[in-house]
Amino acid sequence: MNQPSPQTRPWAALWTLMIGFFMILVDSTIMSVATPAIMRDLRIDLSSAVWVTSAYLLAYAVPLLISGRLGDRFGTKNVYLAGLGVFTLASFACGLAGDFTSLVAARVVQGLGAALIAPQTMAVITRIFPADNRGPALAMWGTIGGLGGLVGPQLGGLIVGTTSWSWIFFINIPIGVIGFVLALKHVPRLPASSHRLDVLGVVLSGAGMFCLVFGVQEGDRYNWGTITNWLSVPLLIGAGLALLAAFVLWQARNKSEPLIPLQLFTHRDFSLAGIAMATMGFAITCIALPLMLYAQNARGFSPTESALLLLPLALVMAVAAPVVGRLIGRFSARTLATAGFTCTLGSLFWLGAILRPDTPIWQLEIPIALIGLGNAFIGSPLSTTAVRSLPLALAGAGSGAFNAIRQLGAVLGAASIATLMTARLNAEMPGAATEMNEAYEYAAAMGQSLFLAAAVLILGLSASMFFTTGTPKAATASESLITGADRVA
Repeated sequence: MNQPSPQTRPWAALWTLMIGFFMILVDSTIMSVATPAIMRDLRIDLSSAVWVTSAYLLAYAVPLLISGRLGDRFGTKNVYLAGLGVFTLASFACGLAGDFTSLVAARVVQGLGAALIAPQTMAVITRIFPADNRGPALAMWGTIGGLGGLVGPQLGGLIVGTTSWSWIFFINIPIGVIGFVLALKHVPRLPASSHRLDVLGVVLSGAGMFCLVFGVQEGDRYNWGTITNWLSVPLLIGAGLALLAAFVLWQARNKSEPLIPLQLFTHRDFSLAGIAMATMGFAITCIALPLMLYAQNARGFSPTESALLLLPLALVMAVAAPVVGRLIGRFSARTLATAGFTCTLGSLFWLGAILRPDTPIWQLEIPIALIGLGNAFIGSPLSTTAVRSLPLALAGAGSGAFNAIRQLGAVLGAASIATLMTARLNAEMPGAATEMNEAYEYAAAMGQSLFLAAAVLILGLSASMFFTTGTPKAATASESLITGADRVA
């Protein structure tokens, strides 16, 4: 493995890389608090508004499997800087967008930039830190990863409450410029290596995910029937599933460098941790938007007040995550993750059941804080479990696939919650789904929407209960992540 040069300052490089990493994760959820304002300004309905988030997540998730190999081939620093530049310029275009189409197009480009950034952060960290400091560095990377998506609504609320929704994108410009300059100075150039790029795999997976997400998210708009005179929603979803099946078959036949080596899934803990993490990505995307719409449209909160509603979630997770990190070597991943899933899904059922316009705020904050506590007990144990049983030759590919699985879960979560919210609004408020003026009915619809996240987390809980019983040693997990880091996808 390539050793860092004596001039490398690993911690300076880590904090520099975290600027870009944190920014792209914040942008996966920052839209939730701005959704009502965007719907009013652009004159779009809820299903269309969710595409502003789905387009970003989809463009972020699909290239993850190949963008790590781009870093190996063209240099991790070069690809990170390119991604940060693309993301920053796309943020400027998002802020200037005056209509729905241009905003979604800019968000797609923004997502592509994010996909270039994310894999390079772990690849650089695992290659420049000496063995004795690698564990804390990876723990910091994981903590930032967990917090990024959770603080998006808070930051968005502060910005939208004082300016306009355009500034949730404009704020990325100075941050991106600062991050770019610091990366030029502090991130070292690491030797590149040659990799073949599985272009067919990217096309099949991207087309399949788009058809599936579009069908799920837009199905209610077309009453799950015909979109045009020649294309139906069930046919579109079926095409998406067929393309994804073709992707799996191609991965099995590709003897060169497949995007996802299928032998990863012969390892029980990796497969179970991937299922569990996909449900977490799904659930996190499903939580923020219903709560932000409830706060602004059922209670009349300002964007800033709405964002503060989720503050306990982020604060509790920020405090608890480092504690859980220290427990990983003392308790099994099964114990920690099961406790986390139980706490999270129970809190979601609780919160959904009491979501009313006149529910005292303190009664809402208790389950919201418990959601943050549950999240803290899930992320690190799942990441550790995913890689601990993999052979060294698959560690890099496993890390890349695991991150992609999490993002794909988030994409499906965004599509599904849009469909469910629209359906529940139509059921609770017939003929008034866009008027949002019936506070109790609206709150009930948003509360029922939260049950989707809780129900999906039951699958994650079930998967975590079948982890092997061995206690995952942090050092073992770190070494598995590090070995083959040049191949992090």
